[in-house]
Amino acid sequence: MDVALGLRAHAGWAALVALGRDDGALALVDRGRIALIDPGEEHWARQPYHAAHGLDRNAAHDVVRRGIDSAHRVALREVARVVQHAAARERRVCACGVVVGAALPAWSTDDILAVEFRMQQAEGALFPAALLYAAEACDLAAVAIPKNRLLEQAMDALHLGGAAIDAAIGALGRSAGRPWASDQKAAALAAWIALARTGS
Repeated sequence: MDVALGLRAHAGWAALVALGRDDGALALVDRGRIALIDPGEEHWARQPYHAAHGLDRNAAHDVVRRGIDSAHRVALREVARVVQHAAARERRVCACGVVVGAALPAWSTDDILAVEFRMQQAEGALFPAALLYAAEACDLAAVAIPKNRLLEQAMDALHLGGAAIDAAIGALGRSAGRPWASDQKAAALAAWIALARTGS
């Protein structure tokens, strides 16, 4: 079975939903939560720009760089683990849809650290970017899906109306059981879009 992952990131973790097709019908393959920071690093890796704020310039840049490197390293490890787990059950992960926010302007690290709101935006973009990097490094078709266009892109990719999509996502939720909140629904939509775009 070809499978697509859907991921909705937060600071330090992501909701995961994996979907495939079983005799043409959409099937829930897996769901859960993956870590995006290592234990013991929560005090700085969750919000590296905030951790860097107030340090001298070189130290601040080092904290930000280590935070980005950490997010990429952990995301790659965790996505690879999910792919390997699927392979052990004879399922091939072929794509990964990641819910993303608005694209950041071309700010430097100094620009970001100068303004609180920019730090929040940069940290909001950090983990989705790490997941996209991890998907590409695992040779998956990586699909970035803007959060504010999720349903619109689903309708376009799936050739279905909003009501039909909501009904299908609701049915998946009933089969999965709780928790099936906004994170899981968004991740499921991202997986479904990625699955459709690969022709699976």
